[in-house]
Amino acid sequence: MTDDAPSPWQGALDRRDLIEENAPVDPLALFDDWYGLAQQAAMVEPTAMTLATVDASGRPSARIVLLKGFDADGFRFYTNYLSRKGEALAAHPQAALVFWWESLERQIRIEGRVHKLDASASDAYFARRSRGSRLGAHASPQSRVIADRAELEQHVVDAEARFAEQEVPRPEHWGGYALVPDMFEFWQARRSRLHDRLRYQRSGENWQIDRLAP
Repeated sequence: MTDDAPSPWQGALDRRDLIEENAPVDPLALFDDWYGLAQQAAMVEPTAMTLATVDASGRPSARIVLLKGFDADGFRFYTNYLSRKGEALAAHPQAALVFWWESLERQIRIEGRVHKLDASASDAYFARRSRGSRLGAHASPQSRVIADRAELEQHVVDAEARFAEQEVPRPEHWGGYALVPDMFEFWQARRSRLHDRLRYQRSGENWQIDRLAP
């Protein structure tokens, strides 16, 4: 059990640069800047992001996935299409992403619609994965109940035998998604919890920038 004591973390960096006058017109430019700093900060995994989805019954779920690329066409990640998140995205192709970079005292939230990448893009990424990871994509019935770890390990043995001395192809149930943003929120810690929050919302071909109260 934990008590309700105030957190000792109070925004020690106290940056003052997240202001409307300095904000780029395109939120992707600001994301690129912050992401670059996160990569330089020697974090264990700056690409880690929370992916939140809602299934057909309206039940939400969230998990950590890794960002594999981003540009004007969206934020890309890869997974099993038959997993819980894959089924949720098939039912409701909208999702939210959260990046939390503690040492920089920064958070970015992104919301938007999600679509599958075309087969050629998924094939190209899959081919760059290690052989073990490619075999794992065939062996793991992701999100399904299994009897024990021995069952999973047997699936791996079976996959190794199936693709012995040959390339491991991408299974049809595995591939990429892109989230196309219509909202970004950039959060930066300040002292006394008077944090900075700038929200970008898509408005036609442009972005509207608003400051939100912390």
